[in-house]
Amino acid sequence: MIDMVPFGRHTRLLGAALACMVALPAAHAQDASPWVVEAHSSARLLAGSRNGAILLGGLDFKLEPGWKTYWRTPGDSGVPPRFDFSKSENVEAVTILWPAPMKFDDGAGGFSIGYKKHVLIPLRIALKNPDKPVILRVHVDYAVCEKLCVPVESQLELPFTSVASTEDSALSAAMDSVPKPANVGDPNPLTIRDVKRIGAKSVEVDVIAPDDKDAALFVEGPTPDWALPIPKRIKGGSHDVQRFAFDLEGLPSGAEPAGAALKFTVVGDNRAYEFNVNLQ
Repeated sequence: MIDMVPFGRHTRLLGAALACMVALPAAHAQDASPWVVEAHSSARLLAGSRNGAILLGGLDFKLEPGWKTYWRTPGDSGVPPRFDFSKSENVEAVTILWPAPMKFDDGAGGFSIGYKKHVLIPLRIALKNPDKPVILRVHVDYAVCEKLCVPVESQLELPFTSVASTEDSALSAAMDSVPKPANVGDPNPLTIRDVKRIGAKSVEVDVIAPDDKDAALFVEGPTPDWALPIPKRIKGGSHDVQRFAFDLEGLPSGAEPAGAALKFTVVGDNRAYEFNVNLQ
């Protein structure tokens, strides 16, 4: 799933502690902003090669050991990150391409969804005019958590100038970690075979994962105000099939599950896929 960030969104602007980096070689400095260092995390922007009206960039996060941050849907607890690119120059829109997340214990009896250690989030950047200078600016509002959560706000800025960026290989590897679109029943090595309602309040999902015995499944509703639970593995299926189930809880007031457009993300050891499913 990708997120298109509209410009003009109002966000709170608090001071972010900026840490100066040791100077890097000029070619590298053009393609990566200095790290903005916080108490338990650091963030920077990466710029891909400058070619055409669509550019590839990245938001690079490093986390201290034991600390984590969150996916666009945080799970049972946590705070999804928020991005504001509206101060950028010559940028029409930015599409966020989320890498496959992991599930981890939230310390309160539930599970959260997100990232540990390091995550590079690719950005697809549409320009207003490919012949004019480009400066990407972003206000990042996110949280990092160990036993307690700490809110973080950072301001990042980076011009896109290189015809051949030194960060292209890192951005290409990050793109490989973004779940690929798929359809139920596709003959992929990791796929969803079936999604079915069980009564009025439950859903079961059969995942074919012969090479991923610990595959994870996440589900999202059609709008951010749907707060569906993380599917749990249950008994059933066969040798190559893992069965997951979740209750239809956390729906906004007045929402009906029948016909709802759900998004499932299946994550294995070295691959991930996304499935759009209209619930029957």
